[in-house]
Amino acid sequence: MNQTAIPAIASLRDTESIERTPLQDRDMPASTYELLRRSAQRRADATALTFLLQGNAEEVPYRLSYAELFAKITQTANAFHRLGVRPGQAVSFLLPNLPHTHFTLWGGEAAGIVNAINPLLDAEHIAELIHASDSKVLVTLAPFPGTDLWDKVASLRGQLPELNAVITVDLANYLPEPQRSALKAQRGPLPEGVLDFDELIAECPADHLESGREILADDIASYFHTGGTTGTPKLAPHSHRNEVAMAMILAYAINFSERDTTLCGLPLFHVNGVMVTGLAPFFVGAEVLLATPQGYRNTGLIQNFWKLIERYRVSFFSGVPTIYAGLLQVPSEGHDLSSLRYALCGAAPMPVELIRQFEAKTGVKIIEGYGLTEGTCGSCGNPPAGERRPGSIGLRMPYCEVKIAVLDDDGRYRRDAAPNEIGNVCLRGITVFQGYLQTSKNQGIWVDGDWFNTGDLGRMDADGYIWLTGRSKDLIIRGGHNIDPQMIEEALHRHPAVAMAAAVGKPDEKAGELPVVYVQLKPGAQVSEAELIAHAAAHVSEPPAVPKDVWIIDAIPLTAVGKTFKPALRFDAIRRTFEARLQPLDAAIRVEVVTDERHGQVAKIHVPQLTDALRASIQQTLAGFAIKSELVVGD
Repeated sequence: MNQTAIPAIASLRDTESIERTPLQDRDMPASTYELLRRSAQRRADATALTFLLQGNAEEVPYRLSYAELFAKITQTANAFHRLGVRPGQAVSFLLPNLPHTHFTLWGGEAAGIVNAINPLLDAEHIAELIHASDSKVLVTLAPFPGTDLWDKVASLRGQLPELNAVITVDLANYLPEPQRSALKAQRGPLPEGVLDFDELIAECPADHLESGREILADDIASYFHTGGTTGTPKLAPHSHRNEVAMAMILAYAINFSERDTTLCGLPLFHVNGVMVTGLAPFFVGAEVLLATPQGYRNTGLIQNFWKLIERYRVSFFSGVPTIYAGLLQVPSEGHDLSSLRYALCGAAPMPVELIRQFEAKTGVKIIEGYGLTEGTCGSCGNPPAGERRPGSIGLRMPYCEVKIAVLDDDGRYRRDAAPNEIGNVCLRGITVFQGYLQTSKNQGIWVDGDWFNTGDLGRMDADGYIWLTGRSKDLIIRGGHNIDPQMIEEALHRHPAVAMAAAVGKPDEKAGELPVVYVQLKPGAQVSEAELIAHAAAHVSEPPAVPKDVWIIDAIPLTAVGKTFKPALRFDAIRRTFEARLQPLDAAIRVEVVTDERHGQVAKIHVPQLTDALRASIQQTLAGFAIKSELVVGD
């Protein structure tokens, strides 16, 4: 890749300048396998992947050069082919962040289609995704202390007759002797009919694809599920063209080069981990530091984070607001952070005060970005070399079209929005998928022809910066994880006293949002909010989706056609949260949340009298929230 031909992006003009050369004319590889092959040829001896099992700065890392990584990927593709995987058929994986996960990802795409499954899903949804994807092989962990993936798979084996094979990755192989042999002896042999990943690929050639497959750009490479840890997941197919283009675009947008080391702490079942800290750095020949199987969920990684940045000269990492809030609590003084150029934040709005505090403490620039699984990964980002506008998701990335569309009450396109007018954020371009695998999910997702309606509300200013102002879809985003409110509502509807239930997110400094549920009782029914919380905890299968509060109200607000009107409930959840925080400062404080043309909503903080001390206390209390607030003195 001729990196010097791509300037660091400072403004929308730079993006438009890059786009004067069509992406296909930039010698775009036809497939992810070809992308990796080129990097292995160009950077054969350079380190591609460094893996830390424990996440401390003293451990001896596991390293693979580009030549070694590509050889493992080729062997994996050949193993899958021998097990009957063909183009159009899938390999599902249920794995933490391991080198083997990368072998499976890219080897699966070379043999057929790879299907990434969130390990947090319950067994029922895992089986559903394996069925829906037409998977012939499942890759997961062998039994290992402290992990439950094998238990989930074992409970499903009788329900998955379509699988030709179950392959297990043995974490014991990453342990030094004598621990490795001792653990294997204690565990005993693998269950009958289960294959060992390392033994399987060792028998396969590393220098060519036995299938002889010529992978075309329009061939489907992967399925990534969207819809959260609850509810019915939707499968978003990505073509090889989608993924290769996304890797190239991210490399241009972030200004990656072969000199970079990117830390991956986000999960490899999610497009951010796979693309931003995976295929994009692989495209330029950079190094990926795979920081523990659990990634950021490993508390040791967070505690050792700045030591690892210093030791491995990390120049870039990607996270969500909860990660940055956690890192603020870890002292960075005394560590050499000069290698760090940028950190990316996506998945949920980041409070401006959190950005300010993090940058002041570490000196690291935070780039706020935005993207969706349906757009392969990223579509917008604040320009690294230009003005970063805190609270904005930045400019559209090269070759990614973004517009704000005004829709009617039935979701039909009316017109493009004027500058700073709120509408639906819509995407189009080379990275946007062609629709969900389950065709029943595709109703109403396209507007004005081939523009994908994200369901997010936003506005675009005169300089092309985009500002999210709310969500027209109902997902609750907790720490970057999507939660479908439907499962929460269904659990509450099972209670005999509940007439209606509506789940929304309430604001939270650390997680961005936490799930809460409003309940309307049946006439004459009596039940306490505490009883309903206990009922929800017993019937909501995913712990992150269990509501933090149940609020009983007289009547759930409805639209004119009888649908639940959730914007009113979201506003009320903001009001309740802010009043609970502020009234200890002054019991007379009242919060009113109103619609705002520029910000979507604004919390008006009404105070009878305002002193300088009270003003400072209110500002400090609300600094961690991503919601705009205004002080109003008197009624």
